[in-house]
Amino acid sequence: MRFNAKINGLKREIECAPGATLLEVLRLMGYKSVKQGCDREGTCGACTVLLDGTPILSCITPAPRVAGREVTTVEALGDPSRPHPIQAAFVNAGAVQCGYCTPGMLLSTKALLDRNKKPTDEQIATALSGNLCRCTGYVKIVEAVRNAAAALTEEQKP
Repeated sequence: MRFNAKINGLKREIECAPGATLLEVLRLMGYKSVKQGCDREGTCGACTVLLDGTPILSCITPAPRVAGREVTTVEALGDPSRPHPIQAAFVNAGAVQCGYCTPGMLLSTKALLDRNKKPTDEQIATALSGNLCRCTGYVKIVEAVRNAAAALTEEQKP
């Protein structure tokens, strides 16, 4: 099966088996931030990517579903030399422990902050509810989201 999609802003031609998941395709294409955690049950959020700006679980998404659409992975946010404000907030708050859940948390946070510049703690918890973390207890993650929201708001001031 062959189709086109934008991945991190670049138009890509994708060829895959009809039953391939988006997770499998992205990993084969070299996007290592997309993790497999729950063995395709859709329960952990480690495979979260954005599809047209909305968080989805790539482990249960058939790859052809993204034809003609925009997929965003953490690789599009920033890198160690120029981190995105969300990435910097997670590091500065100590919200990155083992790091396995971090890419999904970052993308879920980005989707939240793209639509809500000042989320409440309840809205943050709801936005991150599909992402499991076994290391942090979420306190530092919620703090990181709050800090990222503040940084992004400050960044947009004239």
